[in-house]
Amino acid sequence: MTPSRGLTALHLRQGHPDFLDLPWHLPLEEWNQKVCSRLVEVPRGLSRHTVVFVSYGADIYALKELPVSVGQREYDVLRGLEDRRLPAVTAVGLTRVRATDRSGEEQAILITQYLPSSLPYRVLFMNRGLERYRERLLDAMASLLVRLHLGGFFWGDCSLSNVLFRRDAGELQAYAVDAETSELHTKLSDGQRELDLLIMEENVTGGLADLAAMVELPSTLDVYATAPSIRQRYERLWTETHKEISIAPSESYRIHERIRALNELGFSVGEVDLVASGDGSQLRMRTIVTDREYHRHQLHNLTGVVAEERQAALLLNEIREMKATLTREVNRSVPLSVAAFRWLDERFRPTVSRLQKELGPAADEAEIYCQVLEHKWFLSERAKRDVGLEVAVKGYVALRKEQPALALLRSANAPLVTVEAEAEAEPAPAPHREGRR
Repeated sequence: MTPSRGLTALHLRQGHPDFLDLPWHLPLEEWNQKVCSRLVEVPRGLSRHTVVFVSYGADIYALKELPVSVGQREYDVLRGLEDRRLPAVTAVGLTRVRATDRSGEEQAILITQYLPSSLPYRVLFMNRGLERYRERLLDAMASLLVRLHLGGFFWGDCSLSNVLFRRDAGELQAYAVDAETSELHTKLSDGQRELDLLIMEENVTGGLADLAAMVELPSTLDVYATAPSIRQRYERLWTETHKEISIAPSESYRIHERIRALNELGFSVGEVDLVASGDGSQLRMRTIVTDREYHRHQLHNLTGVVAEERQAALLLNEIREMKATLTREVNRSVPLSVAAFRWLDERFRPTVSRLQKELGPAADEAEIYCQVLEHKWFLSERAKRDVGLEVAVKGYVALRKEQPALALLRSANAPLVTVEAEAEAEPAPAPHREGRR
């Protein structure tokens, strides 16, 4: 007699639901609204395993069925990525269920938290209104690989389908989703990095070839040139983070210049090594880069606001502008922390509060504020003067009320919009702004 399917073990982290009300007696491919009212549809990429999404209030979770050993491995790797503060989905729990078709053999179901406001690459390529993000996707992929490799993560299956992208003040941030074949090391060898890059090139080319068979790709997106382009961007960024420079003992200012250049790219510098040359006339400088969240850390330390890297850089620029204004007003230097408090109290909080009253709760407060800043810049360019934040907020609210709500603006408890609706809601691209990365 074949044992009935059922939950045999459940390992969960604190702060999440117990998931006991889900229909564990059924395989994931048989879950539907009749047997599970928590089931929701979200934009998703391709997966070799069955994946379903369930909602608990404002939170959405992804459930993926795997062999037990593979599920345990992926759970452990995702927890390791979280410990190292690397960009990936968050592992919430791991369950084991009996499989009816395998005489009682167990299967694992990995539970991860869905990344809010994220998009798979197919949405960016296949839907109208999101074209402006396609070029940024290549930069985001390269940056993600650099960050993961710096953190000792060997992916083993890097592909467009295994990445989710979040909009970040006009740019994109990429997050690893799949870690079934991955390994964590103290440091990757050049051979491991090379293998990961070769796998990435093969998978990306294959994925785009499959997509090209379904839809017409933009003329600027060549199936066979895209993956090498990602690799070239990766190698430029990797070289920049590992560059060694020679300085004279009297040129200590160049140490600060090098650190500042890396900070402007978003990288935090953990250590600086200075090694004397043979005759002592020169020093060889090498920086130890820790992550690419420099602006995120700085903004959070100053204000407590959690933002993506590009968002944080824009918000810090506004805080520095306020610091300069306060310095002129009082005719003495004002600490950045004081300017940050004033900015939070007089600009950020009142603006976000007003936008939420007018447009509904925002899933990403930093992003919606950055969109207002972008609208302010656009209006100021057109008026040939600074129109001010108040005018920008009014104009932004009017613009949004004329268009369907973006996923970023929906209430956390509202039903998810369809991929097509979200694509149609995307605003027309703003004119190119000089100086933006």
